Amino acid sequence: MRARLAIAVSGRVVELREVVLKNKPVQLLAASPKGTVPVLVLASGEVVAESLDVMLWALRQHDPALWLQPQHPEGGAAALSTFDEMLALVAANDGPFKHSLDRYKYPHRYAAEHRGLGLTDFAQTHRSLGSAWLFKLEAQLVGGHLFGKRASLADMALLPFVRQFAHTDAAWFAAQPWSRLQAWLTAFEASSLLASVMEKHPPWSCNEMTGIDEMLLIQ
Repeated sequence: MRARLAIAVSGRVVELREVVLKNKPVQLLAASPKGTVPVLVLASGEVVAESLDVMLWALRQHDPALWLQPQHPEGGAAALSTFDEMLALVAANDGPFKHSLDRYKYPHRYAAEHRGLGLTDFAQTHRSLGSAWLFKLEAQLVGGHLFGKRASLADMALLPFVRQFAHTDAAWFAAQPWSRLQAWLTAFEASSLLASVMEKHPPWSCNEMTGIDEMLLIQ
């Protein structure tokens, strides 16, 4: 989702190929042998196989919403430091928080890690770990976004994962004391940008080509 968000806001035109991971096309495996999505294949033959890298590629082509320019009141060198802080925040989200999110949302996939805990207790343990991260985000959202009063790469890189966490148990999430976080997520879910990338596509047929140079393989 976040790869598609960045491509959409950048205005880059790519060919979207929706793949079914239970039946991975040989073209996907040829481009990225690990077989995960998204995978961006450029006209040059270069392959970009991580969603954050796809975001950076698209925004470095064109960044009209200034997602790569997180706000810092002092500007100058401080702004450069803020960019590094933004990438560090995304890395922390993609590491420990994503680890807990996966185990909270899909506890049955991690039976080897339960260590005597029941499925429910295991999931709730990781919900608690994930919640600690969300409280940190709550504290940072003083301006409405993670870096000031407008969205940045950090917001758009994190929001799809926070959305997954929220929808795992929506009633529980809504009852938590993180009003800034909830408002941030609600605004994202109501945005025309999100609506524009949520369109469903039929599974890609290997025989279908549009003639567009770049292609993004997604699930």
